[in-house]
Amino acid sequence: MSQASAESWSEGGAGQAPLPYPLYVDIVTKRYFDGVDNKHLDKVLDCFTPDAVLTEVTSNTVHQGREAIRAMFIKLFADFESIWHGNFVHTADPETNAVCSQFTVLITPNGGDELRYENCNRFYLKDRLFHRVYVYMSGDNLLREGEA
Repeated sequence: MSQASAESWSEGGAGQAPLPYPLYVDIVTKRYFDGVDNKHLDKVLDCFTPDAVLTEVTSNTVHQGREAIRAMFIKLFADFESIWHGNFVHTADPETNAVCSQFTVLITPNGGDELRYENCNRFYLKDRLFHRVYVYMSGDNLLREGEA
């Protein structure tokens, strides 16, 4: 287990093991959002700790644990025929193992017109994986609960 053991870990708290800046950008863009955009569920879930929590803050929708996050993504992938994230601006803070990413989302509901969102996510890492994720959406919540 890393320096940030389960007992001492807190969002942005002491005891974090700083990681190289490129790792933060890599997990957010090349692993997580690439997995979302290509609907590769396993690639997306491999970015999360087993007890991760993803919160869509603007509607206070909370997904606790990798299985709840899995169900949410299964629903998202089924409800939308295309998903794209880009125009990223990242601010990483290795001392707190956190990265904030602003980006554009172009997403098309099945049989509907493309929607454009300007979102911001705050990711807190533990042992090189997302442990807490906060999603701020510019429109309606697209990250509704799915069936586990």
